[in-house]
Amino acid sequence: MTRILARRRAASVLVGCLAIYAQQHVLAQTSGTGSLPEVRVDANAEAETATSPVIGYRAKNAVTATKTDTPLSETPQSVTVVTRDQMVDQGATNLQDALNYAAGVRSDAYGLDSRTDSIRVRGAYPDIYLDGLRQAYGYYTSTTRTEPYTLERLEVLRGPSGMLFGAGTAAGVINMVSKRPLQEAQREVGVQFGSFGRKQVQADLTGPLNADGSLSYRLIALQRKSDTQVDHVPDDRSVIAPSLTWRPNAATSLTLQGLWQKDKSGSSSQFLPWEGTLLPAPFGRVPASRFIGEPSDYYDSERKTFGWQFEHKFNDSWTVRQNFRYAKNENDNRYHYGGAFSGFDSWSTDPIFKRVLARYYDSQLTRNRTQTLDNHVEGHFQTGALKHTLLVGADFARQRENVWGGTTADTIDVYAPMYGHLDEPERVARPRTRQRQTGVYLQDQIKLDNWIFVAGLRHDRAVSSAAGSDEEKSSATTKRLGVMYAHPSGWSPYLSYSESFTPQSPRQGRVFSPLRGEQWEAGVKYEPKDRALAFSAAVYDLREKNQIVEERPGEFSQRGLTKTKGVELEAKGSVGANLDLIAHYNYTDADAQIEGLPKHQASFWAKYKFSVAGMNGFSAGAGVRVMSSFRDTQFGVGPRVPGVALADLVFAYDTAQWRYALNINNVTDKVYFSTCLSRGDCWYGSRRNIVASATYRF
Repeated sequence: MTRILARRRAASVLVGCLAIYAQQHVLAQTSGTGSLPEVRVDANAEAETATSPVIGYRAKNAVTATKTDTPLSETPQSVTVVTRDQMVDQGATNLQDALNYAAGVRSDAYGLDSRTDSIRVRGAYPDIYLDGLRQAYGYYTSTTRTEPYTLERLEVLRGPSGMLFGAGTAAGVINMVSKRPLQEAQREVGVQFGSFGRKQVQADLTGPLNADGSLSYRLIALQRKSDTQVDHVPDDRSVIAPSLTWRPNAATSLTLQGLWQKDKSGSSSQFLPWEGTLLPAPFGRVPASRFIGEPSDYYDSERKTFGWQFEHKFNDSWTVRQNFRYAKNENDNRYHYGGAFSGFDSWSTDPIFKRVLARYYDSQLTRNRTQTLDNHVEGHFQTGALKHTLLVGADFARQRENVWGGTTADTIDVYAPMYGHLDEPERVARPRTRQRQTGVYLQDQIKLDNWIFVAGLRHDRAVSSAAGSDEEKSSATTKRLGVMYAHPSGWSPYLSYSESFTPQSPRQGRVFSPLRGEQWEAGVKYEPKDRALAFSAAVYDLREKNQIVEERPGEFSQRGLTKTKGVELEAKGSVGANLDLIAHYNYTDADAQIEGLPKHQASFWAKYKFSVAGMNGFSAGAGVRVMSSFRDTQFGVGPRVPGVALADLVFAYDTAQWRYALNINNVTDKVYFSTCLSRGDCWYGSRRNIVASATYRF
């Protein structure tokens, strides 16, 4: 008999003895009543970690803010966790959708952009991480958009995080947590049909591979054929993501992860000018579906990754971890966009009737290679009355990028486009770029009675280079301080200070100075006892310098100091057994140099579970997302973008094996603009999107 089987039998005997004792005790207490009290057991209540599945919308722990499995109620900085259940209920088809109801986040800054996820956090660009390792270095062509079906959760750390990650902007970090192999068999297959000809099949299979459970696997696969709200722009995708976990004993685990993803798309971003979109034009508004390119345009990408997550516990006090990932990404694109982006009058060829629009034709091939490695040791010990969680680590990152590209220009009648004119640009090799970064860090989380202190220090060295130019060498020491008082009543006020340091990838052969940022934040968190609810409030003062801006195609510059102040409120959780809630409000006061943002944003989402004719399993959810009007002033004064309120709905029916759902986002099919930039272009927001899905679990 193996040791594990012996443990299982011993556990079974113990459970049996406890069950007999409980039965005898209850019978004694209820003798003569003829009834027994209801007993409910939640097998996942004690097992939740910062990477495990979560039931409902409220996660208790997160890893991004400290690189340790820490309760959110003990973290002196703003963190929002979007769980798998929330993504499913809200019908998230991309990263932007998944963050629609997250505090501090502007998830659709460029509306429907098929090339990338246009996300802002506290007025700045966040860095995107996957399982604690940076996913992309540089512009949007450096990586393929993440498929949310491969994710267990999203963690948004708001504010600078340079002390832990080195590469992290003042906005913070969005850390995507992958689905991982489970030791309990869970399998599902599903189909989706929706707006714009969407057809998708998907499968998620996981469970043990052998009798003692030392090997477990997960296989995620997805295939999609779809169009978009813009004519001639597809949204096709293929994904295969296998992973394998080996647990030779209770102290050691090794998870191997792989991914292959291929997207075949186009550019839904048309860069249309103010007049004819937000402002009046002689021939009216240009339709949101208008495509000003050529039907042969494309924007294709392929991503291949391999990595591992290793953990070994020497004893109850000390643990060592190593995370590694190697990624290859290739982006091949040929697409047109409106000349409004260039800063000159797009209607210069037709100033009276404003029908004939200047447009660019861009052709580019980008090949990017990244290697990221993070090693750290976590220790738990006590010195007198102080309880410590010490983290000591070092991480390394390497990336290189090759680009071949060219651009031509012509015109098109935007109201009655005649396709077929194609002036193919010649691709010319651009200077190869490289970036290397090494960092060492030290963090201590200290508890003294109800007081919690977090202090950290990190030193980074980075080298950026472009072929034919001198290397840009930089180094920085970043720090972090936080203090929180965890009152027994559930109230936890806190104050924190954090910094950021981000080496920036060269663009068009030019090397740029690193981003530097700092933030003061004060807030309070509240988790009422015996209630599955969490509330948070925060005020912050954020400063950053050296932001890169693209003033015209291929022309980049860096800003000086920018400032943002704001207030954020958030609530998540369940009211009773049948009602789940999410709510947030943001007030953002951004520097005029920063791309225009609404001062006020708010959202509210509720899902209610109910029965029909005695049949359980029905649920209905509704949400509303609101943003105020705003104006972009970074390159002058742009037109005022009207405020908007968007509604979302879900209807679902769940059985033990089946889930049927209907998601409708932007229910009223509101035509709105996500932004109109002062440089001259406007971006349509996402129109109504309906997706019907059926999932079978076995």
